[in-house]
Amino acid sequence: MDVTPEGCRAGRAILKWSMRELAERSGVAWTTINRIEAGSAARDSTAAKIIAAFEAEGVELTGDPERTGAALVYARRRQG
Repeated sequence: MDVTPEGCRAGRAILKWSMRELAERSGVAWTTINRIEAGSAARDSTAAKIIAAFEAEGVELTGDPERTGAALVYARRRQG
């Protein structure tokens, strides 16, 4: 999945993260986050790190080509 500028900003907004915090959590340079949010394409390996950082906090980026953004997803509790 690609990381769009809108998705990246939306994910950060949901979590109230700065670019630097996303960089720390994903292991990606903050300047790279800045470039992605300005419209540069992310490498597949970089996108995977960013997506993993968001998903670890329950945020999923939208992969629909018709729209872009992020959503907070709550895990269902297991019955047991």
